[in-house]
Amino acid sequence: MLTGASSGIGRAIANALARRGAQVVLAARGREALEAVAAECELAGAATEVVLTDVTDDQAVRALAGSAIRRFGHIDVWINNVGVGAVGRFDEIPIETHRRVIEANLLGHMNGAHVAIAHFRARGRGTLINMVSLGGWLSTPYTAAYTASKFGLRGFGQSLRSELADLPDIHVCDVYPGFVDTPGVSHGANYTAHRLRPFPPLLSPERVAQHVVRLLTHPKPIVVIGSAARAARYTSGLLPELRGRLAKRSIDMALARAAPEPISNGNLFDVSRNHAISGGYRRAATGPWLGLGALGLAGIALYALRRHA
Repeated sequence: MLTGASSGIGRAIANALARRGAQVVLAARGREALEAVAAECELAGAATEVVLTDVTDDQAVRALAGSAIRRFGHIDVWINNVGVGAVGRFDEIPIETHRRVIEANLLGHMNGAHVAIAHFRARGRGTLINMVSLGGWLSTPYTAAYTASKFGLRGFGQSLRSELADLPDIHVCDVYPGFVDTPGVSHGANYTAHRLRPFPPLLSPERVAQHVVRLLTHPKPIVVIGSAARAARYTSGLLPELRGRLAKRSIDMALARAAPEPISNGNLFDVSRNHAISGGYRRAATGPWLGLGALGLAGIALYALRRHA
């Protein structure tokens, strides 16, 4: 079971699962994109099922689980992969946009976990994988709802693992990639009036997918992918107010240099129009976000010094 399967990391995971011969249930909001991903998976020899699903709707998620069980008999692995964002000053972004981010990122994962864990308990085994991100460790200005949702997911996973500690064959895995080269930035809401792009260094979606697929046979509670995510995890409690001020200064400078772009809710309330795996940002990794990248490198240096101390 894979939500958010129509683009970016989700599409990369779908293809990686198919190459392993897995039976894959693909969920997202757009049928055309899902059918394209299903065709790729079937070409690799995988049996697939496509289910239109908005993860913010708990009844739709229950119907998704039912479709999977009717087709394949049971669910071995449930991957919560939906992730959206909204960038801009908190009070200038409409509250309904903030709410949508929380509903998709946090409640969407909870909806999936609710049906998955009940099914796993009945079977006595199963693996739940939650896609979090380095945002679960690192707060940044202008991403208040996204940060709240990712911090919430980190606590959610920890709580579930404690609750299921007496069931050793049921696993809850939290995945924390650094910044990834996907179309996700263009999918999110942008209230800055400037063009955005993810911060370097950027991971490829395929690399993240490899880590996720490895959890099917070697589940781990926490998987941190990339130097930026490791630095964020290590430095999460170090001088948060100072880091916040430096991050704001760096982002403000970057936005001042970025090209103008209309304010938009992206695909938060409708279906995405970009279903690629890659966002194409790695080919232009320098520019307005260089300052924040340098800030991240400082965190990486602290991590390395501590590790070798």
